[in-house]
Amino acid sequence: MQPDRRSFLASALSAAPLFVPRRVWGANDRVSYGLIGAGGRGRYLNQYFQKLGAECAAISDVYQPNLETALKTAPNAKSHPDYHDLLAQPGLDAVVIATPDHHHCPMLLAALDARKDVYLEKPMSHSLEESRRMIQAVRKSTQVVQVGMQRRSAPSVIQAKSIVDSGILGKITLVKPMWNWNVSKPLDNTPLPGKLDWKRFLGSAPDRDLEPMRFRSWRYFWEYSGGNMTDQGTHLMDVVQWFTNSGPVRSAICYGQRAKNTGSEVPDVFCAVFEYPALMATWTLNYCNSYENDWSIQFQGDRETMILNNAGFRIWTEPVPKNPDPVMEMAAPIPIEPHIQNFLDCVWSRKEPNAPVEVGASAVSAPHLANVAFHQARQVSLSSVTA
Repeated sequence: MQPDRRSFLASALSAAPLFVPRRVWGANDRVSYGLIGAGGRGRYLNQYFQKLGAECAAISDVYQPNLETALKTAPNAKSHPDYHDLLAQPGLDAVVIATPDHHHCPMLLAALDARKDVYLEKPMSHSLEESRRMIQAVRKSTQVVQVGMQRRSAPSVIQAKSIVDSGILGKITLVKPMWNWNVSKPLDNTPLPGKLDWKRFLGSAPDRDLEPMRFRSWRYFWEYSGGNMTDQGTHLMDVVQWFTNSGPVRSAICYGQRAKNTGSEVPDVFCAVFEYPALMATWTLNYCNSYENDWSIQFQGDRETMILNNAGFRIWTEPVPKNPDPVMEMAAPIPIEPHIQNFLDCVWSRKEPNAPVEVGASAVSAPHLANVAFHQARQVSLSSVTA
């Protein structure tokens, strides 16, 4: 028998209370951390780590203006152009890594060698092979590693997951993650203001002469990232797999184009189709249009349909009439604080965080496979690239 929606939603909401910090760090027991990568995302994370009581004691960045801007909000932090020097600084409990994707694996491995706990921004890795290496290294260590996929700690997403787990939607056959955002434009290749250590930025990437747009828009170059496919797809495909208990992706095919981001290597409009044992997923992104702006995920079951987005979730019963009112909904934002708090709590408790490396690797596996399919212009199976 189908559960009563009102009673089920009431129990789900009461079972997963909204975020309240569980601990206020005292003057003598605050987590001391270093920030590696002080660009926009790094400074955003730094703001919330400090808001939740952690102490930023060190900052490393290859671009002097980023370093100077970050130090304004953490004036007592020591600055390091080379992240290895930051890792050698005494007294650090953890590091926050918010650098381009191609630095994630070497920086995580170095942090583990330095016996630091790690909050690592998504996507976890730059390739499927790196994911395997990172899992092995973390499991050989005793360090806490949290991958920055905040939906894993968001109350509204957790509540939506419990509703899907109840079976209300019925048999889910198709899931449609989507991201629309009208932000695409030609890349800026004008000279950079301020000093950049270009060689350190390149790291393990192929050596080449400085092109400012490669630093400004590193996500749009394959040598430094998985493009928009892994940048946004890591979040959304993680939710798809998590909610449906789908298991690993079987195969993927992907088509895309560079519509407005002149100078880029990666598409700003694409569609990927993923095959799973019991369902399919279509992941589409359009950075040239803002209709239904931002991200959403549509779960199509044979009983009901759920749409999850940044505002919460809504559910409709089959057959869905034209212009229907939802039969169940919850409006709630997706804050970053619960995910950071979870990491800080785990630094103290030594428990497993909400998004460990296995979750990070699983989340990015389908997007990585889609990129392989895009480059090869054919359907690609996971078994063929991991054998």
